[in-house]
Amino acid sequence: MTGITRRGALGLMGGAAALPMLGRPALANTKVVVGALNFTSHAASFVAYERGYFAEAGLDVEFKFFQAAQPMAVAIASGDADYAVTAISGGLISLAEKGAAKVIGGALSEEKGIDGQKILVSDAAYQAGVTTPKALDGKKFGMTQAGSSFHYMGAKIAAAEGINLEYVPLQKVGAVIGALKSGQIDAWSIVPHIAKPLAGSGAVHIIGDLADYIPDYQVTTVFTSAGNAANERDKTAAFLAAFSKGAADFNAALVDKTTSADEAEAMIQLVHKYVYSDKPYDKAKPGIVNGAMRINAEAALNMGSVQDQLSWFKAEGLVKDTVSMEMLVDPSYVKTM
Repeated sequence: MTGITRRGALGLMGGAAALPMLGRPALANTKVVVGALNFTSHAASFVAYERGYFAEAGLDVEFKFFQAAQPMAVAIASGDADYAVTAISGGLISLAEKGAAKVIGGALSEEKGIDGQKILVSDAAYQAGVTTPKALDGKKFGMTQAGSSFHYMGAKIAAAEGINLEYVPLQKVGAVIGALKSGQIDAWSIVPHIAKPLAGSGAVHIIGDLADYIPDYQVTTVFTSAGNAANERDKTAAFLAAFSKGAADFNAALVDKTTSADEAEAMIQLVHKYVYSDKPYDKAKPGIVNGAMRINAEAALNMGSVQDQLSWFKAEGLVKDTVSMEMLVDPSYVKTM
């Protein structure tokens, strides 16, 4: 994708499969900027980098870190990042509709039997009797932006419970955390590596599991510019192959727990370089372990979940009704389900 600046990408938003072998010589030292959040859910990228899988694929990776999903979509469209992993947002869908971005694979997923995202409430709300999702009627639910995954999650909870929520956009995850702890908002839903330490502090309380409301939710996806998807197939396939090797290592060590204790410890130490790196290791370790959710094998993509998300964004008027799955997803790189 060429010719779209960051300002242009923001304007567009407002208008709103087998993988090859690694190490192709033609890709030697190809510079790639990868968008990420400092979340355990992004561990596949971190593992692929730290264990040399990107380098083996001929990719010289640099990470660019963000505080929310929508700015990451802007960076992909403007060329400030080449690949990214985060939740589907209204901004990403609008950019895809304009031919600026494509979802090319799946990453984090809710899976039955594996601890997933939690529904949280502030201590003030909990003490006032908000101890179940049903009791959230009329309460303030935090999100980064309108049209974010948090907006989608809150809406699915509200629809299932037959309640109404007041959505409060706070732009950054850190701001949502602060507002929840101080009682400025009543509720939120987030991945367990953040939810459980917050609940352990006593400042917030867990009152439910998101999987009860959105089973098999494709929480995050891998996406790139439409230009990369269409015209840089070797590079894109190599990125996905390396990413998938990182995901396999992460799943084995911390999700399926099929490795040795030493190997699991090494994985936690690796992730700690990027997640809770401001905390001592012994303080960070429980959150990393508790936050280990499945990252899809070989970046397989749950098309049913993506379709549900797209349908919700369209029904809410957050994206154009004419947006199709073909505009949003390039299914040619990975297995779909």
